[in-house]
Amino acid sequence: MEASTEHLLILRRFFIEFSDRLQIISEAVDSKKGLDPTVLDLRGLSSELDAFFICHGTSTRHVKAVADAIEEKLIEIREKPLFVEGLKEGTWVLMDCGDVGVHIFDEKTRDYYRLEELWSHAPILDMKTTSSAPNSIS
Repeated sequence: MEASTEHLLILRRFFIEFSDRLQIISEAVDSKKGLDPTVLDLRGLSSELDAFFICHGTSTRHVKAVADAIEEKLIEIREKPLFVEGLKEGTWVLMDCGDVGVHIFDEKTRDYYRLEELWSHAPILDMKTTSSAPNSIS
């Protein structure tokens, strides 16, 4: 990829609304039947991210399929994760999607780390509400 194309992708990241990015991630997870999606609102709690999107799959293959679907959906809008870790192992995939950190676990690993409890002070965003009212989380 040319440097100018890479630069445009980075600039475009700043023009995609937070709520739109969350919705795209949510739709990708739903398309692969990712389980128990939870979005933690980190605005005001983290200087690095605005949200964690957390879900799990039933197997390493399922976890990888969910991660692949997210990456494909982001590429469709000319974005891509800044980095993806854990895809080879498939027990915990971490995707840096700019202002959203995506954690895709297998069920055992999610139960062990309990990120929702670790970040229990973060409000939970209701994606069902935000899909019908996208401006409610921006």
